[in-house]
Parts: sequence; C-alpha cells; structure tokens
Amino acid sequence: MIKILLVEDSKFLRLATERALARAGYEVSSTADGSEVLRVAREKLPNLILLDMLLPKMSGPDVLKALKNDPVTKAIPVVVMTGLSQKNAARLAEDGAIGFLEKGDLALDKGPEKLLTALQDILKKLPGEHAHATTA
Repeated sequence: MIKILLVEDSKFLRLATERALARAGYEVSSTADGSEVLRVAREKLPNLILLDMLLPKMSGPDVLKALKNDPVTKAIPVVVMTGLSQKNAARLAEDGAIGFLEKGDLALDKGPEKLLTALQDILKKLPGEHAHATTA
C-alpha cells in the first residue's frame, strides 16, 4: 500500500483530502504544521509527501529543504501542493520537489478526482520502490 504524508494547515482541505486518499486506497498520515513534518516523515517513512507551502511554525520551502537535507528523508518524493502560482515551481524543483500541484487547478471543492488523477500520474513516474507500491 502506498503511504502518503499530507502536510496541510487548512483543517477543511486536510480532512477532505485525507478522506479522498484513504477511499482511493492510500495509507494517509497528516500534519498541520511545518515543525511536525520531519518527525512524522522519519516515523512513517511515506512513499510520497504532499506539502503545502504556507504553514505555521515553519514554511513549506524550509520544510522541503529540511527534508532533503536529512539522510533519512531525502529520498522521499515531495510534491508541492499550493495556492501560490507556478512561478515558484522552478525554485522548488531545485530544492528537491518532484511535482507541483496548484490547489485552484485541482478544484478540491468539486471533489477529489483531479487530485487523484494527478497523484496517479506522479506515482507512475517515480523510480524504484515508490512506483512499484500498489494502492490495494
């Protein structure tokens, strides 16, 4: 089963996304603030991290850098999920993000289909063990 760590400070978005991912067969862990991400990532060792950029206590870009500088978590693929524009995508990719999902494009208020489709596309492109984990 593919394990996903969801990092989202909006309680509504976090709960709705958790529910959608769990229904789709993923094992989901979540946290709402940046300072918790490293601990949870080291503990759960997810196959993928969905990371919001605007977080309390520690910003998304700082979390991304910390994850990529930690030998235990640096190999975990991180997909940035944000309301910010694509203009930051290149810098975030340099910092180690493998994907960039704009919340507005996902239309999460209309259901999880676009998120789940985007996630499947990302997972198919991952090398090694991440790509071969199954959702059931």
